[in-house]
Amino acid sequence: MQANIITLARITLAFLAIALFGASFWGNLLATLLVAAVIWMDAWDGYVARKLGIASKLGALLDITGDRIVENAFWIYFAVVNMVPLWMPLAVISRSFIVDSLRAAAFAEGKTAFGPDTMMKSPLTKFLVASPFSRALYGFAKAAVFIWLGLILTFVAAAAEGLFLLPQWAFRSTVFIGDLLAYVTVILCLLRALPVIRDAWPLVVKKQYPRSDEI
Repeated sequence: MQANIITLARITLAFLAIALFGASFWGNLLATLLVAAVIWMDAWDGYVARKLGIASKLGALLDITGDRIVENAFWIYFAVVNMVPLWMPLAVISRSFIVDSLRAAAFAEGKTAFGPDTMMKSPLTKFLVASPFSRALYGFAKAAVFIWLGLILTFVAAAAEGLFLLPQWAFRSTVFIGDLLAYVTVILCLLRALPVIRDAWPLVVKKQYPRSDEI
């Protein structure tokens, strides 16, 4: 229950951060700090569930749902304010629908995305999707790009309000790094989806076209 409350709190704080962006320098700064907190809470809810021994299939499903809502909301917002190109949230959201649909089919067969009943079969899938290294790398990439884009909006607001102004070369470098982080994060997102699709597809085919002895 505690982990699920953290998941719901993450979603609430993510939308609060989006609401604060664009308000003022201090609003943007607070929103960026909230983004950092939301990303940190992504790891915290899983830790709480494991520490208290309350991990469950429903909790894992809610955790993934919370991740999708938060991640997609941030991508959409930054696309709306022209911080990233529109194709990026479209690619990430499309990937989410495909992967989560396959995971839902697997869940109906008693398989979960992670844990002892995982739908993942191949060592490659487990490494790219479930290994601590892969999850930490992707989590760091998401944290870096969303926080960095928030900082850029904060710098823009500071300049507009006459608080301080970054040198032109420094601002251009900051924007370039933000673009680079966005591309890297989207590429990682798509790469991590491919092995999931490969492992889950047989479950979908089995459900649609069962063998004669399973009918």
